[in-house]
Amino acid sequence: MAFLYNKRGFYWVFGFFLAIFTSKISVIIMAELQQLNLTQLKELIDNHSDELAVGNYITQNLAVVRNIDINIVRMQFAGTSTILPEMRLLLIWKGWARVTLNMIEHDIQAGDLVFLGTNGIIEYHEASSDVKAIGFSLSDELFQLAIGNRIPRALDGHLRDFHLRLGVDDMSYYDELHKTLHDHIVRPGHSNVVTLHLVSALLWYIDHLWSQHEQTIEHSQSREQRLFTDFIQLVTRYAPEHHTIDFYASQLCLTPRYLSTIIRQVSGKSAKQWIDDALVTRIKIDLKHSGKSIALIAEDMNFPNSSFFTKFFKRMTGLTPTQFQQS
Repeated sequence: MAFLYNKRGFYWVFGFFLAIFTSKISVIIMAELQQLNLTQLKELIDNHSDELAVGNYITQNLAVVRNIDINIVRMQFAGTSTILPEMRLLLIWKGWARVTLNMIEHDIQAGDLVFLGTNGIIEYHEASSDVKAIGFSLSDELFQLAIGNRIPRALDGHLRDFHLRLGVDDMSYYDELHKTLHDHIVRPGHSNVVTLHLVSALLWYIDHLWSQHEQTIEHSQSREQRLFTDFIQLVTRYAPEHHTIDFYASQLCLTPRYLSTIIRQVSGKSAKQWIDDALVTRIKIDLKHSGKSIALIAEDMNFPNSSFFTKFFKRMTGLTPTQFQQS
């Protein structure tokens, strides 16, 4: 099958840690964004030696990483914001990191499984020097081939990210599935059918872990915290289209005033700030990487005209769209 190339490489690590380690959203707004998909990572591999590739496998559609060197990640990507088109998963075996996933800050430690959905925006921020982890990534094309018509609820697109704390037994079993997949795909003449089934098994186990986590969270989180989580998920998905609190309040069956009060109580920021921050981040991605005209981006982002779009962007960033593109 064309979707599997027998290429191994360390540099997938860069992509995943960029997906995990990021600073606060205010830094994302002011930083330059770049895109890093698996095809681009494959090109990085082709342009570097294989001395760091032990235990890692990468193609343009699939990455299974057994070896991560945080020092290389820190050296190459500190302070750089990046959008990742493919979903990414990371299980931390050792060490810690302070991170933000789609505008929400997390403290990630040994035993944590972290998921970032397609088109997540990330930036390396801070991590211990002893981090050990295993990573997994795949394209939407391979995801559909492996899953078929029945999609795990955790991975059906309604979640932009999640962060689970695993017990020792769950960590060991996840590692066994991950290692089995890796060992199979690095074998000469491996079966693509077996690969698809192994990928499917790993995805369904991730869904199983998430389902257990959700049942626990439902009992431990307050109603306000759950509303905030639901609000952020809606904002990260719909901010380019819907800029007002009214839309999100209606989706959550709340009044705009009540939603604003809850969001500020839980996060310290207003609901409108969260919406505007997410919108600016998406605008910056299009300005830098889409090749679209400013007028077309303004239309796609649901602004009434280019003048209003420019005034909004300058108010948020201190630069006009043109100045940002040229910076």
